[in-house]
Amino acid sequence: MSSISCEVKHLRIKTNGIWLHMVEQGAGPLVLLLHGFPEFWYSWRHQIAFLAKHGYHVVAPDLRGYGDSDAPLSPTSYSVVHLVGDLISILDHFGEQQVIILSLSHTQTHAHTDTHDTCARTHTRLSISNLFLIVILYEKAFIVGHDWGAVAGWFLCLSRPDRVKGFVSLSVPYFQRDPNTKAIESYRQVFGDGFYVCQFQEPGRAERAFARYDYLTVMKKFLLITKTDILIAPLGMELIDYLETSSLLPPWITEAELQVFADKFQESGFTGPLNYYRAMDLNWELLAAWQGTKVKVPVKFIAGDKDIGFESTREYVKGDIFKQLVPNLEVVILDGHHFIQQERAQEVSEEILFFLRKVSLDGVSSQV
Repeated sequence: MSSISCEVKHLRIKTNGIWLHMVEQGAGPLVLLLHGFPEFWYSWRHQIAFLAKHGYHVVAPDLRGYGDSDAPLSPTSYSVVHLVGDLISILDHFGEQQVIILSLSHTQTHAHTDTHDTCARTHTRLSISNLFLIVILYEKAFIVGHDWGAVAGWFLCLSRPDRVKGFVSLSVPYFQRDPNTKAIESYRQVFGDGFYVCQFQEPGRAERAFARYDYLTVMKKFLLITKTDILIAPLGMELIDYLETSSLLPPWITEAELQVFADKFQESGFTGPLNYYRAMDLNWELLAAWQGTKVKVPVKFIAGDKDIGFESTREYVKGDIFKQLVPNLEVVILDGHHFIQQERAQEVSEEILFFLRKVSLDGVSSQV
């Protein structure tokens, strides 16, 4: 694969009823790196080595459906609730436990009336028993997510902030759920049936379209994408046919690295990754309970200024509404496209490291 594959430790753990593959490197505070579509742990190869070298225990899983992790067949197994369950299992596996034993003294008064006594005396007896309460606390972890990994990270922060020390989201900001319209219906109304998310809904459709190309070409079409508009295929055309195949490689990735992605997807296929999109309406239903909830953990949002559809969200990510939903928020915009952690590897690595150190220092200061 590459030198990074030799430097990391590969392992599989049972999480939430399935087996997930992941790699780890380094020692120190736990940092969980979550990839997006269409990637696997290898998309974090630059950040894994960088953060491990700077004193962090870095873990990068293949999310369910990807790489060497299990891929349940049903799209209903790919909701954000499933993803958060997977992440909690990973955090439980790697997190440091702090066991607290609380001793509680419990006093009871027992009254007994002796009816054989002519004076009917009442005898009172005190008994003291010790109760022990065992509390297991886990050390919080840093979470970094890109694309669908960012979506999983946002809802981990939303539902289990007790497990998150800080969160770095790449490319995908946090949006409020529309309480009135399901996700796919909303997308169809705004963008039409050619919108990539809509095309991915029908089981087998995108898989058949992708199969007209070799895996290396599919990877080039996605990973090297330079389109800045929202991905909407013309009427009657499949998205994969609409995407261009670059004849020249950018300086941030090699043919050999692209082949690593191609080989892995040839082994695992695309159905698992596409099932994330097919569970979006299910997510809409499941997340009603968190309607209006704010994300209160420290967050850094990083995006490329040439990311797909960024111009349509630029005002939002730099405006007040995003900051109201995520009060402890920092926004960083870099010169780059969608796969920013690979294209701007050094800058993104340094931004992540700066954030981790800042949150750690703020945590120490708050305890003084």
